[in-house]
Amino acid sequence: MPGAGTFRDDFGASVVVALVALPLCVGVAVASGVPAELGIVTGVVGGLVTGWFRGSSLQVSGPAAGLTVLVYEAVQAYGLPALGVLVLAAGVMQLGMGALRLGRWFRAISVAVVHGMLAGIGLVLISGQLYALGGVEAPGQTLAKLRGVHELGAQADLAAVLLGVGTIAAMVAWRRVPARLRIVPGALVGVAAATAVAVLLRLPVEKVRVTGVLAAVSPPGWGDFGVLASVGAAGTVVALALIASAETLFSAAAVDRMHDGPRTEYDKELIAQGVGNSLCGLLGALPMTAVIVRSAANVEAGARTRAARVMHGGWLLLFAVAFPRALESVPLAALAGVLLHAGWKLLPARAVAALWRTHRGEAVVLLVTASAILVTNLFEGVLIGLGLAVAKAAWETSHVHIEEVWEDEELCVRVVGNASFLRLPKLLDALDALPHGQPVRLDLSGLRHMDHACLTALEGWERARTPLPGREGVI
Repeated sequence: MPGAGTFRDDFGASVVVALVALPLCVGVAVASGVPAELGIVTGVVGGLVTGWFRGSSLQVSGPAAGLTVLVYEAVQAYGLPALGVLVLAAGVMQLGMGALRLGRWFRAISVAVVHGMLAGIGLVLISGQLYALGGVEAPGQTLAKLRGVHELGAQADLAAVLLGVGTIAAMVAWRRVPARLRIVPGALVGVAAATAVAVLLRLPVEKVRVTGVLAAVSPPGWGDFGVLASVGAAGTVVALALIASAETLFSAAAVDRMHDGPRTEYDKELIAQGVGNSLCGLLGALPMTAVIVRSAANVEAGARTRAARVMHGGWLLLFAVAFPRALESVPLAALAGVLLHAGWKLLPARAVAALWRTHRGEAVVLLVTASAILVTNLFEGVLIGLGLAVAKAAWETSHVHIEEVWEDEELCVRVVGNASFLRLPKLLDALDALPHGQPVRLDLSGLRHMDHACLTALEGWERARTPLPGREGVI
């Protein structure tokens, strides 16, 4: 925690992070189909509770755009009262994973799957927020949203579209202003400008609805826990826990590269997230993850210790309690602009191009994962991507080839690589193509691995050949 030498830096950083977090908390909540205040509640818990833990000193937690799709689907399927139960169960699962020291295993997830997951989330987010930008009710399914995009022009509210586009333009332009001004986050500038225009011109656009933080908090009742008996709800819990954990730990790895302070302890960070999500569930709020946008802002603003993220939670709480009515002036189109910008940044165009040039198999995994999320849902899409990545790895690690060398009128056949059942047909075809009636010596010393299926097949192939005296085949 801070001393006299770090408090000033942490205090300043906490203000910056709170300003970055505020529009994102509200925007993620609205896009998730829940009251705007619940996003702020999650941000407060991410600061005042999760911020105290030692897992990662500088990364900041709160509601994330990456979980918007999953939360929206869960609320539509099971209702808002069940959300707290699902988030609580996901938090308990994270606590278990942290206690079992499973945090390090998230580093083994294919990067292509992660990029594909982010791309899928970005596309789903964009497809939904385009409708919010135009003030048009969106269809329920992602594919239906994509099919209906071409009709938006005739239905959209022009004033809302201009406010949303103006918000995006302000965010993009703000990156080019002098560094001393960029201490104020672009998202806040864009939303504030759009709100000011809407108020001054009295534009008849839809705005954020506010009921008050305390009124929005709704702890789940005992009857709500029955939703966990549903297979679909259980799958949602697993998806929430795994995706939130993966996003948190990938964010931690990125943040660790941005500063020279203590490195993240992955298992402790999982426990911290589990505690935070358990509390969010008890409050009926949104799930949390560590968010790279806020975390990067924290580091760049000069934070020195975890006190910065704790204080940012205090600023969010102060704003929610002291100025709740200020949110009612914010146009939904402005928040849609913020989330469209966030969704666009999730699309890994450079990663796809780089992978296509160097590892096309990985690029295929990325594209399939993103496409599967669009066609099915986030959980099933990620499972499909992971399955494809595992199958690709298994195929690539089962390379085997045959080297033929004549030694003293005897053909030495050397099998090299990994002999598994995946490549058994190729191996047997190559062996059967060897000339018959010729002395052959089979050398398997170059194999790094051979499964039982290959062992049995090679033994059968050897017996089918005419035995040679003094043969030194290694099987």
